[in-house]
Order: sequence, then structure tokens, then C-alpha cells
Amino acid sequence: MTVTRLSLTNFRCYADAVIAPGPGFNILTGENGAGKTNVLEALSLLTPGRGLRGVALGEIAQHGSGSGFGVAVHLGEIELGTGTLASAPDRRIVRINGATHAATALSEWVSIIWLTPAMDRLFSDSAGERRRFLDRLVLALDPTHARHSSRYDAAMRQRNRLRAEDQRPDPDWLTALEEQMAFHGCAIAQARTKLVGLLCEQIDATPDSPFAKAILAIDGWHHDGHLAGQLANGRARDAAAGRTLVGPHRNDLVVTHLAKGQAAANCSTGEQKALLLGIILAHAELVAQQNKRRPILLLDEVAAHLDHVRRAALFARLESGGGQVWMTGTDYELFTAIGPTAKRFVVKNAKILAD
Repeated sequence: MTVTRLSLTNFRCYADAVIAPGPGFNILTGENGAGKTNVLEALSLLTPGRGLRGVALGEIAQHGSGSGFGVAVHLGEIELGTGTLASAPDRRIVRINGATHAATALSEWVSIIWLTPAMDRLFSDSAGERRRFLDRLVLALDPTHARHSSRYDAAMRQRNRLRAEDQRPDPDWLTALEEQMAFHGCAIAQARTKLVGLLCEQIDATPDSPFAKAILAIDGWHHDGHLAGQLANGRARDAAAGRTLVGPHRNDLVVTHLAKGQAAANCSTGEQKALLLGIILAHAELVAQQNKRRPILLLDEVAAHLDHVRRAALFARLESGGGQVWMTGTDYELFTAIGPTAKRFVVKNAKILAD
């Protein structure tokens, strides 16, 4: 799975940019604010969701352009594109080989995993952030996960609104919404449980390295096959709380440092970074094994906060795994250990130049 051409139109700082990346390492260097992360964000939008920054679509188009934005890639013979129109800046358009599709269809063609500096806070952040991280990992293995998640959320929003706006809501309508939530919620829970089990096995089978091994588990709410009944029995309680209190939207991803038996949130900053990298690398291996295609990795400023031992181990592991890897950094010297096979780009003044 390799991007052979990336085209950006009115995307962030880029009015018009075209990149011809290599099949392996692609390294973008430049000063802070030059637009390196924007390139990774563009690639991340070729998955369902809001990409690695998680912002509204209307914030992405180049300021003052008066138009929408466009991102297009070639994956061999496949052409994927996404963007917006000036007349509908918050409505996403997705095209695959020229035909219009829902955003959820993207995951059938490409798997993209990213790691950004903001994710360094993952283990001390909210349960919602860890849940979204878990769902991105699931999506790389199960393209239907996005559809189940969006339909579950839609049914839950309708149920919450119905309870809030009507003192005596139609019980049949509530039942229908709760059955939808149960159906899609069951699929969500099963997919998450399967992913965590497979990922734990993959991590356990990984040779020891400078990246600490993690134990993963799901906490908060456990699927027992009776979500519809739980929702029906909890209607009064949910109405009083103003939200739905049971379901997969209440899950949390629990990560523990295996060797120390210590919660990731209580580990040092360096240990947390190593744990997160270990999870990402193991997941990439898992996707390659399960889907017979290696995911594209987007690693933003990944080398800056690693010591030379972990940095060398990271590059060696990425090279041995193969696949396309995009990395950014301010200092060219951070990547000299990778060797001449990497394709290097310099980002400056909203231009991307092959180095």
C-alpha cells in the first residue's frame, strides 16, 4: 500500500502542491510552522473521521482562498480524493476512481495510522481520546467499524434528544432507537475486544526492544448481549442525567507497562512515549498480517524526543517491516541513520521541494 502521488489544493498553507513520494521512508524537514504536519494531516483525511488534528472541515481550506480544499492520491491504479466545496465548507466529498462514496468507504482501500506529539498525553488524557485512538486501530482491521460507530452515535443522539424534548416520548420510537444502538453497539464492542486480544498477542510475540511492552484491556462498560434491555431499564436515569450512561461510548482503553506492572498514566514521559510507539509498531505488524497489506505510517516529530538508542531501534524496525512511512522533523541530522533509500523533502514558504 503505497501513495505514489499526493496532490493538495487550497489545503492549509498550500495553494497547490504535488508530491511524488517513495515507497519506503519519506522525510519532511523544515522549520516549525513551515507546513510539514499539514502534509501528514492531508494523508490522514483519507480515512473516515476528521484526521490527525480532529478539526472541523471548514477550518482546513487555505485562509482567504474563498474555496474549498482538495486532497488526492494515487495508490497504484486506485485514485482516492476528498475535500469540500466553497458552497458547503462543512460537507465532505469523497471520490474513489471518480465515483462519489461515503467517507466510510475509504477504509476499504487504505489503512493509515498516525502518531503526533499531541498523542503523548494519551494515557493521562480523557477516556474519549483513548476510545478514539482505539477505534482508529480497529478501523485499520475492520472497515465496517466506521459505519457501525456512526450509526450508533446517530441513534444515541436521537434518543437523547427525544428524552430531552419530550416529557412523554413515544415508547415505540425509543425502543426502535435502542434496538439500533444495541445492534451497532454489539458490533463495536466485539470489534474492539477482538482488536485488543490480537494486539496483546502481537505485542507479546514481539522480540524485546527499547520500546516497552504494554498490556491492553477495555474498561468502563462490558458487552453482555443485553444492551437494548439495559437502555430500556435506564430510561429514567438517562433522562435525569441528560445523557446515555451505558453502551460502548462509555468504554476506556487501559494500558499497563508490562515489565513494571504499572499503569501507563503513572509512567515517566519517556516510558509513555515508548509504550505508545510499541503499540503503534505492533499494530502495524498486525494489520500487515491480517490484511495482507501494510498500513501507511504517519509519524509527526517522532524522532525529536527519542534518545539515540530508541531512535536507531525505531528506524531499524520500520525498515525491516517495510511499507511506506512518512516522518517530519526540524533537524535533518535526526534522520541520517536511515540511509540513502529515504526520499527527503524540504518544506519552506509553503513549498515542498525534493531534497
